[in-house]
Amino acid sequence: MSTPHRMTFACLFAALACSLPTATLAEEIHAGIAEVDITPPDGYRMSGYFRERLSTGTHDPLLAKAIYLHQGETEAALVFCDLIGVPLAVSQGARKQASAATELPAQNILIAATHSHTGPLYYGSLREHFHFQAIVAEGKDKAESVNFADQLREKLAQAIQTAKENARPVTLAAGYAEQQGLSFNRRFHMKDGTVRFNPGKLNPDIVRVAGPIDPEVGLLLLRDAEGEMPLACLTTFALHLDTVGGTEYAADFPYYLAQSLQKQYGESFTSLFAAGTCGDINHIDVSHDRPQKGHEEAERIGAALGETVIARLKELPLIGEPQLAVRSATIDVPLQTFSEDEVANARRDMNKIGTRDLSFLDQVKTNKIVDVALRESETLSLDVQVFRLSSDVALVGLPGEVFVDLGLAIKSASPFKTTIVMELCNDAPAYIPTKKAFAEGSYETINTRIAPGGGERMVETAIELLKSLEE
Repeated sequence: MSTPHRMTFACLFAALACSLPTATLAEEIHAGIAEVDITPPDGYRMSGYFRERLSTGTHDPLLAKAIYLHQGETEAALVFCDLIGVPLAVSQGARKQASAATELPAQNILIAATHSHTGPLYYGSLREHFHFQAIVAEGKDKAESVNFADQLREKLAQAIQTAKENARPVTLAAGYAEQQGLSFNRRFHMKDGTVRFNPGKLNPDIVRVAGPIDPEVGLLLLRDAEGEMPLACLTTFALHLDTVGGTEYAADFPYYLAQSLQKQYGESFTSLFAAGTCGDINHIDVSHDRPQKGHEEAERIGAALGETVIARLKELPLIGEPQLAVRSATIDVPLQTFSEDEVANARRDMNKIGTRDLSFLDQVKTNKIVDVALRESETLSLDVQVFRLSSDVALVGLPGEVFVDLGLAIKSASPFKTTIVMELCNDAPAYIPTKKAFAEGSYETINTRIAPGGGERMVETAIELLKSLEE
């Protein structure tokens, strides 16, 4: 770690240590749960792919689900949204609104996306491009009948406020389950010496997989303190939410996970889902040629994950002495740089996105260059959050689609026995690859905004925050 980074982190930690109280062992912990419907109207532009796609209906509603935690003088909130991402402008606004309404410190609020590919496209360079095209062609953008970003800020703030109002004494249990057979690293070494993502099922040119998976399922169970009735469970698993497709709004496999858990614990039970570090992980098993797309596949994954979760919740270790505390740090990592000619060419080629006039990877690169240019900065701020629940349990929130190796590195170095690492928290700046992946190339490294090394710096920051909370 460079000296400037150490100085920045040290100063920020000193400020946080003074401003954020830490709960004592004797104090009871309270929690509240709330959810709000964030489904856009039909006809809104959809996210997930490099083409324009308008919604035609709703298969299952998109929800934002909030957990509020309170112990002594410490308050925290975490919100999980059935969206492909929540950009910084939206998360910052929602955190400020929630803080103003509840007096909960904005830096103690985490807003995460599950990464569903069947939600709205409401931010980023691709949205700006399609939005501008519509205005030029028709004088207005009919696909944006509402300002979704503004509505989302208000609804997220409301969910946090309602969760706080619903707070009651609870007991917490946390730990891991193990899930094999659902997640696969999607990057492969090929016979021609390259590394490719999603090379196709039964591809004879595959040599070996290029990276690991994380089979651990992080679990946080909330029970009513008096009756010990299960109230909610946060499940974290490193698996891309890209099984459904189509033009109907859907929450993907977490919807079916929630159905499984509600069948077991009742309709009032709330199932929350956070994406683990799955930037290079998806559900596609290349060892067979069976189709793996659609709601049938999402239901298969959600039901299998549900069985694993239910079995583990029966014996999940109780957090006997909660010690709620929150720490965060923001680091600035270099963005990739492009010449004026590269930016001009990319802006021109945006019209080829979604057509056959430009290869897929060139479309990805074109959009990336324009997106970086729109940021008008040489650096990207990455906000890392850590929530301590006890001397054995901590949650880590990271921005972006993080490669699994980075999440595994945090868990390996963490002083906490159970360390649940979540991605796409508070911002969605595309992929966060490893240095190794940058050297190998392929889709994810083309579709990242950061320069090599930014992901490793984020890992260092998370580990320092975890160690500071251990102390």
